[in-house]
Amino acid sequence: MHGLAPGLVLALAMAAPPAALAQGPTPAPVGAAVAAPAAKPNLDVLKGTWVRPDGGYVIGIKEVGADGQLDATYFNPNQLPFAKAQASSEGGTLRVTLVLRAGGYAGSTYELVYDPATDRLRGTYYQAVARQKFDIYFARR
Repeated sequence: MHGLAPGLVLALAMAAPPAALAQGPTPAPVGAAVAAPAAKPNLDVLKGTWVRPDGGYVIGIKEVGADGQLDATYFNPNQLPFAKAQASSEGGTLRVTLVLRAGGYAGSTYELVYDPATDRLRGTYYQAVARQKFDIYFARR
């Protein structure tokens, strides 16, 4: 520690004593609150029939796989399959991605988030043919 001011050498020595560093972190006192990790949402909450009130569009979700794969169908009013129907949980938020490839919907997508307070799927609908994005929601029927 040559060339350092004597006061700085003392401050550095007192800031982190080697013995304290070797012991690791100090355990929390008994009875202290410990932050719990965010609860992972149950993907099964997505099962059911969801209606978009601004047009009567319907999503039916029959099953949710362990990997988040959805057995889902779209109705407008005729039944259309999804090219992709996937749910995921990120930081306690339940997300749903739906991609249409049939009819006049080639590449149209829904990007939705489940809102447990209102029991709704909220998000955006991208209509690929018209190249327009809409803020929408689906309510459980």
